[in-house]
Amino acid sequence: FSQQQELEADAIGVRTIGKAGYDPCAAARFLDLMGRFAAYKSAGSVQDKRPDFLASHPATPQRVDFAVRAARQFGAPGIGEVDRERYLQGIDGMLFGDDRSQGFVRGKNFYHPTLGVAFTVPSGFILDNTTDAVLATAPDGTALRFDGANLPVGTALADYIASGWVNGLDRNSIKSFSVNGLEAASARAEAKGWVFRIAVIRVGPSATYRFIFANETDTPGLEQSTNETVQSFRKLSPQEAAALKPLRVQLVTVKSGDTVDSLARRMNGVDRPGDLFRVLNDIKGNALPPAGDKVKIIGD
Repeated sequence: FSQQQELEADAIGVRTIGKAGYDPCAAARFLDLMGRFAAYKSAGSVQDKRPDFLASHPATPQRVDFAVRAARQFGAPGIGEVDRERYLQGIDGMLFGDDRSQGFVRGKNFYHPTLGVAFTVPSGFILDNTTDAVLATAPDGTALRFDGANLPVGTALADYIASGWVNGLDRNSIKSFSVNGLEAASARAEAKGWVFRIAVIRVGPSATYRFIFANETDTPGLEQSTNETVQSFRKLSPQEAAALKPLRVQLVTVKSGDTVDSLARRMNGVDRPGDLFRVLNDIKGNALPPAGDKVKIIGD
C-alpha cells in the first residue's frame, strides 16, 4: 500500500471511532506516542540500516497532523468518550516485551531462560530482541547479530566458519579458544564495504550460537566490542533461569508527594525508566497527573 493509502486508513479509523462515540482526537495522541516511543527506543544512537517499526508508514508528524484534521470534522478536542478506567483495568498485568520462550533484554544483558544462555554487550549498545535474532547497535555504527547455528553433531567450529557461509573470510584469522568453559572459534572477514568479526560458541552437542559484529570500518571498538561480548557469554544455572520473569504493565495510584522520578524508580528491567514512564503515561516534562489518578509502570 502507498503512504497516501495509509493516511486514508488513518482518516477512516478516526471517522469510525468518532461515529461510535469515542474521542476522535485519541488517534492523534496515539500516533504521537508511537513516535515518542520510537525515539525512546533509538535513544539518539546511530541505528543499523533496518527501518524502525514506523518507517513503512508516513512520517509520524504527517500522520498526527492528518489525524488531527480528521478529528476536527467532529468538533473541538474534549468530545467523545475516553473510557480510560476500563482500558487501564484491561491492560493491568499485560505482558510488556518478550516472554520466556523469546528471551529477555535487561539493559545491556540478554538472558534466554529456555535455552539457558546469557551475554552482555558493552556500554552504549542498544539491544533489540526480534523473532529471528538478537540485534544491537552502538554509537560508532557497530552492529551485532546473535542467533543460533545448525551444525551436524561433531563438526569442528573452525571448519564451520570456513564452510562457505562467510563472504570475504580471512582464513588465516580463524582461531579456536574457550569461553567460560565452552568451546569457541572466531574469525575476521571483509566484504561489500563491511568489516566483520565472527564468533561461534558450542553449548551442547546440538546447540551452537553465532555472534556477527559488523562496521563499515575496522574501528578499534569493533574488535574490543566483539571480545567483550563474546567473553561474557555463559550458561545460566537452573536457579538463574527459573528466577527470570517477564516484564508486565502494572497500575499504581499517584499519591500526594509522588513525582515522575519517584514513580519511575519503581520500574525495573527497562532502560532509562524516567523517559519510558513519560512515554507510557503521555507526560511531558514533570507534569504528573493529580493524586488519585492511576499511572502505568513496568516491572516483573
